Parts: sequence; C-alpha cells; structure tokens
Amino acid sequence: MRRLVVVVGALLVVGLPHLAQARPAASPRLTILAASSLTEVFPRIDRRAAYSFAGSNQLALQLEQGAPADLFASASPTFTQRLYRKRLIEKPRTFASNALVLAVPQSNPAGLGSVFDLRGRNVKLVIGTAAVPIGAYTRKVLQKLGLTDVLSKVVSEEPDVKSIVGKLALGEADAGFVYRTDVRAAGGRLKAIRIPARGQPEVRYEIAVVRSSRHGAAARGWIRTLTRTARARLLLRRAGFIVK
Repeated sequence: MRRLVVVVGALLVVGLPHLAQARPAASPRLTILAASSLTEVFPRIDRRAAYSFAGSNQLALQLEQGAPADLFASASPTFTQRLYRKRLIEKPRTFASNALVLAVPQSNPAGLGSVFDLRGRNVKLVIGTAAVPIGAYTRKVLQKLGLTDVLSKVVSEEPDVKSIVGKLALGEADAGFVYRTDVRAAGGRLKAIRIPARGQPEVRYEIAVVRSSRHGAAARGWIRTLTRTARARLLLRRAGFIVK
C-alpha cells in the first residue's frame, strides 16, 4: 500500500509541470499611449491597461525616440500616418471622430453666446499650441470662419486639451476651443457653444499597434475589442465620440 502511494505521488509530481503548461497564459498588461481627450473613456473600456495620456504630438515624439509601448491612439491622423511611414507602427485604423466647441466656464463671465462674439468682446482666450491636434484644429476653425484676428486675444497656448479645460475650470480664461467630449467630461464646470458646421474640421482618431511591441497579438486583439464590440462602441458614444 505504501509503495502504491509513493508511485502515485511520483506520477503527480512528474505530471504537474505538464498541467501548468496546459493552462492558458494570462493576458499581458498592455501599455497604451493615447491622446489626452481619451483620458476618461479608455480606462472605462479596459481598466487593466497601463495608459499614458498626453498631446498626440508628444506621444508620437516619444515613440520616435524609442519609448516602449504596445498601442498608440492619436486625435489626428497626422501623427499615426507619420509613424506608419517610418515603419514604427502597423497600419492605423480609424475608431472614432469628434467635434470642436467653444467652451466657457459655467458662469460664462464674458457673456459669450456665439463663436463670433469673440471678435467683439474683451475676452481671455486659451487655445492649444499649433503642434498639438486641438491647436491645429482650432486654427482651421478660425480660418474657415474668418476669425483669425481673434488670435490676438490668446492669453495662453497649452500642450494638450486637458490643460485648456483646466484653465477654464479654474477661471483663468473666458473661453477656449476644446472637443465636445471634454465639456461632457468636465462634469458641469463648463458650457459648450456650438461651432457652425461650415467651420468644423474633420477630427478623426486613429489607433495602431507599435511594431516594437512584445505583445503584438494581444494589442491587435485590443483594437478588435475597441472597434467591434458593442460595449466599447457604446462607451465611446456615451462619452460624446462619434462612432459609425
């Protein structure tokens, strides 16, 4: 009897490594570099990933300098397409679009009711730098509407859209151009003034797998989750993004 127990025990010990190998490996924790306007929605889609949110231009530069990451999500195709041409990322995919608004503090101290009021009022305007997507889009809006002269009222140029939101929420400026999703995420601290359709630029978000990623298969799976699952698409819509 004792010999039987010893033999069975030995077989179990020998078999354990094979049992361990048979178990599916845990999904890797992906590192995602994403535009700051995605700060609220991406963690709702996947809480487990490690995120770095900033201006898309800053994130693209980090990748060009060799920063480790698995995915890159940009608020403008300018940066994903540039990295794709340099073979630093796989083919980008569009997953959402957005729209610009003129945001003002909830109290609206300058009494703005239209984007055209920027011209006739003494306002403190805050915008993004020309290098960051929100800043480039803002300049397109002003050019399309014939309002480039209001750039003389800019008191601050910020490196990303969340910095613009912060300035407005703290009352350090009277108005600023942001995405409509940012006003929704501000939780009642800001109000949005609509921009006429003729002034709206095309705001398109793209995402791609970073070629140097050690988790390429998992990263491609993350993109499929983002673009194909009903839950992810619903969360994007609830945040104010436009998803076709």
